[in-house]
Amino acid sequence: MIELLIMTVVGALIGWFTNYLAVKMLFRPIRPRRVPLIKIELQGLIPRRREEIAVTIGATVEKELISVKDLVSRLIEGENRLELIRSIRARILAVIEERIPSFIPRGIKQAILSRVRDTVTQEIGNFVDNSMGDLIEQSVQKINISNMVEQRIKNLELEEVELLTLEIASKELKYIEYLGGVLGAVIGLIQGLLLLLLRNIS
Repeated sequence: MIELLIMTVVGALIGWFTNYLAVKMLFRPIRPRRVPLIKIELQGLIPRRREEIAVTIGATVEKELISVKDLVSRLIEGENRLELIRSIRARILAVIEERIPSFIPRGIKQAILSRVRDTVTQEIGNFVDNSMGDLIEQSVQKINISNMVEQRIKNLELEEVELLTLEIASKELKYIEYLGGVLGAVIGLIQGLLLLLLRNIS
């Protein structure tokens, strides 16, 4: 019975340590380290494949997460559209009011601005609906989103990437370690039971 307990505990420790080591080797060693004699270079999976990961994430963000058409539609529809029209109209009316000579009575000035406001609102609305979308889309397409994301990831310090990953997925990584322990314990228990069974048979 003690032998069975020992095998279970040893299996749990081996399973836990194996998964613990696997999690650590995602990032460690951060810098390449050469193993003496056997001439093998060790480096964490993520640091070693950093360039490839950056390129893949950049392309994914550009293709899957940020659609130019979605971005444009969000900029010129709903509340954004109304706010855009209000901002442009306010700027135009402010310029017109500055240019109206000061000797013109205030009542006439307000009447002019009121008439202009309606026309300006209509024209800005037409521009936003018919031309603004194409203009923004052309501008956005000139921005290489993939390259921006890729360069941002490449510029991150590897220690910073590790810290961010551990902050986001610390619980999940711990569960992986514990799962290794549980599976190791089950395997150790099964091996112990099989040994006992074989001894009883013989």
